[in-house]
Amino acid sequence: MREPQKRTHLVYTVLALQIFGVVAFAAAWNALDFHIYWEGGRVVTDGARLYREQLVAHWFTNTPFMAALFSPVSHIPLTVARIGWELASVGAFAWSCGSALRLGGFACTRARLAVVVAAGLFLQPMWQSIFLGQINPFLLALVLADVRMVAAGRRWAGVGVGVAAAIKLTPGIFVVMLLLAGRIRAAAVSAGTFVACGLLGFLVAPKASRVYWSGTFLDTSRVGADYISNQSPFGAAARLLGGPDHVGGWYPVVPLVLGAAGMAVAVAWARRDEWLGAAAVTGTTGLLVSPISWAHHWVWVVPALLFLVRDGRRRWAAGAYLLFCLSPLWWMPRVHGFDGTNTLVANCYLLSGLAFVAYMAWRLRQRTTPAEPRRLVDLSRTRPEHALVPQP
Repeated sequence: MREPQKRTHLVYTVLALQIFGVVAFAAAWNALDFHIYWEGGRVVTDGARLYREQLVAHWFTNTPFMAALFSPVSHIPLTVARIGWELASVGAFAWSCGSALRLGGFACTRARLAVVVAAGLFLQPMWQSIFLGQINPFLLALVLADVRMVAAGRRWAGVGVGVAAAIKLTPGIFVVMLLLAGRIRAAAVSAGTFVACGLLGFLVAPKASRVYWSGTFLDTSRVGADYISNQSPFGAAARLLGGPDHVGGWYPVVPLVLGAAGMAVAVAWARRDEWLGAAAVTGTTGLLVSPISWAHHWVWVVPALLFLVRDGRRRWAAGAYLLFCLSPLWWMPRVHGFDGTNTLVANCYLLSGLAFVAYMAWRLRQRTTPAEPRRLVDLSRTRPEHALVPQP
């Protein structure tokens, strides 16, 4: 067997073992967040109970529309539903990787996609999403697929962003990006889809919806905002200042400034029709403006890494990949106040997000366009279409 074929088989073997591990894990482990979603679907029509009582000793923090989506799932036995959910999460992540590859101009054969998916499953935000049974892979898939539709000028572009925002509010930042980038129709479709999904949530759970939209969605006290996993500026400020209550009235200026700066960079990339860059910056900006950006929310590292590779910054991409695999923030779980290098390590996702947006802003000043897709892994020496990315 030739060496490229051996590497291809090795990649497929690793991916198969990862999928087997996901199934075995899902069968044995009661993933906390999925259990909360499942319980949310079970009680969504029971008055305001969805937000008035803790489910599985934790609050349900997502929208009534999301709980309504889980209503039919809650009729499936928990273990069976969990296994199906985790497998679907891997499928959604694979779809996300395919969308990101195509947005970046990379050819997307099965072998290439397998390489990116297998590598991506080692990233801490992704495997923690599986560990918790989180919804992040589905949101990433919806948004990136929709951005591809926007780039192609499809009629129903915007629906995916609207649904994602109706499930979890933070993807709504993509509506702003589309509007500012001049994609008025797509922005309108996104906003309309968001409103329609919200109305559906009202129809299914009117009392819970009134509680949620009357202010519960802004309440960060339901989660530990200063917990090390919260890699937002608000989380960093809470850790530095001794708790969320010590963050003063000045803080709202921070997300406003970061949001404006990030949107300016993302829109500039969108107006260049560089949609991979626009999506990566917008997703990162959403993490910077949200008061809660758990470590598993940082799945937006995937399009960011692919952009860096496409731009010829392979060493930077390798360093960022290693950072998000090792996730050293967990080595500093109790760092509060300023503690030199330890504080930097404890906020490494946040700092990497700020650095990425800054790099993308600096990159806009260059007159050259991003480099042509470059080889990530050479899986064949005989047929170029089997390489991970086409050669110039």
